[in-house]
Amino acid sequence: MNWKIPLFKIYWDKEDIKAVTKVIKSGMNWATGENIEKLEKDLVKYVGTKHAVMFNSGTSALHALMIAYDIGSGDEIIVPSFTFIATVNAPLFVGAKPIFADIEEETFGLDPKDVEKRITRKTKAIMPIHYGGCSCKIRELKKLAKKHNLILIEDAAESLGAKIGNKKVGTFGEAAMFSFCAPKVITTGEGGAVVTNSKDIYEKLKLIRSHGRAETENYFSSTQYMDYLTLGYNFRMSNITAALGITQLKKIEKIIKLRRQKIAYLTKKLKDLKEIQLPIPPKNYFHLYQMYTIRIKDGLKTRDALKNYLNKKGIMAKVYYYPVHLTYFYKKKLKYKLSLPITEKISEQVLTLPMYPTLTKKEMDYIVKEIKNFYKNEL
Repeated sequence: MNWKIPLFKIYWDKEDIKAVTKVIKSGMNWATGENIEKLEKDLVKYVGTKHAVMFNSGTSALHALMIAYDIGSGDEIIVPSFTFIATVNAPLFVGAKPIFADIEEETFGLDPKDVEKRITRKTKAIMPIHYGGCSCKIRELKKLAKKHNLILIEDAAESLGAKIGNKKVGTFGEAAMFSFCAPKVITTGEGGAVVTNSKDIYEKLKLIRSHGRAETENYFSSTQYMDYLTLGYNFRMSNITAALGITQLKKIEKIIKLRRQKIAYLTKKLKDLKEIQLPIPPKNYFHLYQMYTIRIKDGLKTRDALKNYLNKKGIMAKVYYYPVHLTYFYKKKLKYKLSLPITEKISEQVLTLPMYPTLTKKEMDYIVKEIKNFYKNEL
């Protein structure tokens, strides 16, 4: 569909084009090259960890983390159901079992109280997500992980730049994953990364992403034999993609500032509409609004009606997320049978509205007008 107002638009400039063009015109080092190391160093500096490893997707990064932490058959990993399915699938990739816990209503992240109820002797890790650009209750989850001697892995796919106080998301757990796929705050089209303070995990991840090969130099431009130390995969980010990542990361604070300016305007325009609840983060939480998700208080029927109404008006409003534990694969194929009341309630209320740095006042006014028209005329 040709949307009047799409859900997202990628923010780019001449520097992005210049950087990618330079790699292409080099006529070599498209697959691997110096841009990957440069992006890793830049990401480490930005987030505040010791190490970063680039991947071709966030999903590959999660898969690699499962392997690096020796997670496998007999292990249980506590995850949310209110997430993109890759979070939940990652344990399955290595033969472990995802265990669903419910979420809390303030950040849509894992509820630490419910998580503790799900911990068994088989539990090896807790893997929360930071929904839509806002940290979950990660400090509480960190205490819980420490108390039970569990690994804490942050699925921070949507939240590069989010903070609690001055501490950035991605620095609370043993490791964290970021995604750079198209809708994210900064993007390389497809791509992902892991950040960690562990030298051991860092070295393992480098092997896993490139066939288990011990690479002391660029494999494609070297005649030296490089031994294979373990089973690995082709999870590498390309040098072209990394060039784009470098220029995108340089702009991240500008992009976040622009997004938050748009949010302030939309919030001001929508705050008096009693039928919806706006995304207001907890005190001292820095929300970068990778997604602008509102809650429709009347629930599923009204939410779907509003979504369909906005879609007909050319506004791409979308639901993030439908519960994973209710998908055909998990419910019918894997035979998961459980109730997650808060997850199920929230998933019937959420609606994500368009949000991007170049969203205009005219476009935002149109979105607001049509939401108000819906409540005025449709109900």
